[in-house]
Amino acid sequence: MADPEQPRQPTVSTTSSTPSDSFSSTASIAYDRGFLRTPQGLLLLAEIVLGMLVWALIAGTEYFLFPGFGWVMFVAVCYWVLSVFFLIIYITMAYTRISHVPWATVDLCFNGSAFVLYLIAAIVNACSITKERHHGSHNYNSWAASTFFAFMVTLCYAGHTYFCFMAWRART
Repeated sequence: MADPEQPRQPTVSTTSSTPSDSFSSTASIAYDRGFLRTPQGLLLLAEIVLGMLVWALIAGTEYFLFPGFGWVMFVAVCYWVLSVFFLIIYITMAYTRISHVPWATVDLCFNGSAFVLYLIAAIVNACSITKERHHGSHNYNSWAASTFFAFMVTLCYAGHTYFCFMAWRART
């Protein structure tokens, strides 16, 4: 029997959780074949292809001699990588297993920021083109083509932002 003069020790109970607790318990990966047929899926594919053309055309030149092209490369590569990431998230339907993330808001913020920063990068790209003789016509042609594709990917992100805004507004 317990001694009545000793104070009773408080009982502490703890629980722990792992990051995997927020995911579905199934180990299989889903594949959404229909996503690439939606306007958002088509725009995402176009953003990836056009964005890759932007940075590939600039990377094949002496862009490091011009600070403006460094900014364009930063925007193009960052948003290309993030767009590929989002494509994987949406094709595998991982967003359905990560329910704590407000995906409509994340998608809107991502595409809105991509639109704004790509618009700035496309303008910087256009303003940085020089046809000086010592840089050659290869650089000029690549930079001119990258400017065209930068404006095209900007339009894709603008359209994607519109669709994301409509989806976000429908959820709120």
